[in-house]
Amino acid sequence: MAAKQKKKLQDLSMDEFLLSGFDSPDEDESEVETPKQKKKKDVSPKINERKKGKASQHKEQLSRLKNKDPEFYKFLQENDQTLLNFDDTDSSEDEDEKKYHKLPSALEEASSDDDDEDRQKGSKKAKKAVETIKVTDKMIEGWKAAMRTDPTPRLFREVIQAFKAAVATTKGEGGGQGRYTVADSSVFNALVLFCIKDIHATLQKLLSLKPDKDQKKLVLPSSSPKWQRNQTDVKMYLSGVVQLLSCLTEATVIGAVLQHANQLISYYLCLPKQCRHLVKQLMKQWSTGEETNRVLAFLALNKICRHKQEANLNPILKQMYISYVQNCKFTSPNVLPMINFMQRTLTEMYALDTQTTYQHAFIYIRQLAIHLRNAMTMKNKETYQSVYNWQFIHCLSLWCRVLSTLHPSDVLHPLIYPLCQVIIGTIKLVPTSRYYPLRMHCCRALTLLSSSTNTFVPVLPFLLEIFQEVDFNKKPGRMSKKPINFAVILKLNKINLMEKAYKDGLIDQLYDLILEYFHTQASTIGFPELALPTIIQLKAFLKECKVANYSKPIRQLLEKIQENSSYITGRRQKAAFGVADAAAVAAWEKQTQEEGTPLSRYYSQWKKLREKEIQLEISGKERMEDLNLPEIKRKKVQEKKEEDRKEFKDLFQSDSDSDEDDTGLKIKGKKSSAGSDDDDDDDDLEDMSDLSDDAGMEEGDSGDEEEEEEGNEKASGAVQPLSSAALMKLAEGDEDVVEDLQLSDDD
Repeated sequence: MAAKQKKKLQDLSMDEFLLSGFDSPDEDESEVETPKQKKKKDVSPKINERKKGKASQHKEQLSRLKNKDPEFYKFLQENDQTLLNFDDTDSSEDEDEKKYHKLPSALEEASSDDDDEDRQKGSKKAKKAVETIKVTDKMIEGWKAAMRTDPTPRLFREVIQAFKAAVATTKGEGGGQGRYTVADSSVFNALVLFCIKDIHATLQKLLSLKPDKDQKKLVLPSSSPKWQRNQTDVKMYLSGVVQLLSCLTEATVIGAVLQHANQLISYYLCLPKQCRHLVKQLMKQWSTGEETNRVLAFLALNKICRHKQEANLNPILKQMYISYVQNCKFTSPNVLPMINFMQRTLTEMYALDTQTTYQHAFIYIRQLAIHLRNAMTMKNKETYQSVYNWQFIHCLSLWCRVLSTLHPSDVLHPLIYPLCQVIIGTIKLVPTSRYYPLRMHCCRALTLLSSSTNTFVPVLPFLLEIFQEVDFNKKPGRMSKKPINFAVILKLNKINLMEKAYKDGLIDQLYDLILEYFHTQASTIGFPELALPTIIQLKAFLKECKVANYSKPIRQLLEKIQENSSYITGRRQKAAFGVADAAAVAAWEKQTQEEGTPLSRYYSQWKKLREKEIQLEISGKERMEDLNLPEIKRKKVQEKKEEDRKEFKDLFQSDSDSDEDDTGLKIKGKKSSAGSDDDDDDDDLEDMSDLSDDAGMEEGDSGDEEEEEEGNEKASGAVQPLSSAALMKLAEGDEDVVEDLQLSDDD
């Protein structure tokens, strides 16, 4: 029976069901209409329907339902009284009133919109003036005393609201934010300083957190039962710290806020949104801030990643790598320390998880390989520039440092070979002399990777090839005062290739790189075989090179290599194991490295001196600053040379004159040569160094080399066509001239 009644209830129309929620007084059953009354009302049904509303219609339907189906009507009375008891007042009129607009009884005076806005602003300002409280130094002192004695959540909320008002002033939002207003700069400084010093300790007391210094795991504030009560205020304060960090420009103040943020890392880890905002500001300081602020930002980032690796390590490593690439676009002596710092700190971040590091390294090394492949296949200027730029080279250096630092690692070891192939392909892409600086950078990265991972990489062929391609005997076309800093350049222009500083710097770089590579292999058992091709090529270079400034360092390097080779050969002869015994070979090499080799001892001394020179280069000083080289004006020098040549040519044509004439000529010639000696010596430093070097290298020279060199120097600039015998006569004549001058002075 009940199921049947429920089905009928479901069959009611939607209008009937919606109207079932109306409240109305109970109806008397006597009011139900009889069939006769129904006939009378049906005389004009259309007129009645227009006058009546929906409520009256529904009431009539229910009254008919009582007579038609009394059982269902009784069921409604027992189970759903609200459907029967509703307000029978007609709501159609109210609906019409709401639907249609009624004219007001009285018209208002016309007023502009601006006046309304001014009134609203004025009312808001008046309310604000009443509600806001101006923060003073006395209030801050009171908060400080209360915080240190008995901090309460209410007091903490007041301080946080004042701090929020102070931070709002940094973005030009006025002097107030909420309940408090900060208008004075001294009050702002005092309030921020108070929060930086005392808020962390206050939070620890409020949440009843006891830090354990011996415990490596960070205690999160969310573990405290009081966290939910103070979470909103803590969130407001952490957002204010991030906003303050984004607005500051003074380095010392930024450093203080970074230290405070480092204390609050555990609170940021409980609030992911605030933590993301903090990471964004830390990334900015790590990549572009001052040196101290970079370190503080890195410590905070490292702390965030160490304690929540799953959520933070992967996105932070991506952002750090992108920031590193963006900051490596240009390289100068001032920027180079910052790039090295970013490499070291990024390597530390990659050391936190080798699995994540492998994913990143695989993707980014593959990107570098794709750029190199496009450059090798397409061979146009754009693809070459995508490889031969600072960003590409610094990325190669970064991954070499990462793989070298994290070795030994079974996860990262497979990446060594593809990285070496990319670097070698970069060297071979454009193997011209203009890109020798880029080759030096690649060889240095390969040397680091080879020494740290115990992997043999053929670096020496790329260095020894330069000795064959560059003619070091050829006189340079230009004289340069400043040396070329190979550490901050990738490409040389045509003018650089003509300068003397180019060959000087090239010899220095080759010396450094060959010595560094042999130092990494100095204690290996196969050193003599490794050094043999280098010894042969260096001997060939010394045989051809006639410039002492270039042959002297290479000869010294050759001697050290040969000395170390002889030492290893002597120790190898005393060994009692075979080549196939890998364990014995490794133990022998380890013992040799601990005892030291001649090359390793020399390298340690050379490294100290070289580091000082590098520091001078980084600081912008010149490595040849002790030499007071004059300024050279080539046009005037050439004109002076021509005049001197003509003058000397006329002077030495008359050899049959009398002694008096000879004396006079010699005096005259001495004066003219004395007047031009200084200029010629200064302007032709390069030519005279070659002459002196050639004279010193020839066999069969007499014992008075210094006198002959002085005579050669005096005659080289002016009397080039004269023979050696004529030069000797000229030197003897100079001595006579000096005696005659002394006699004339005595007289």
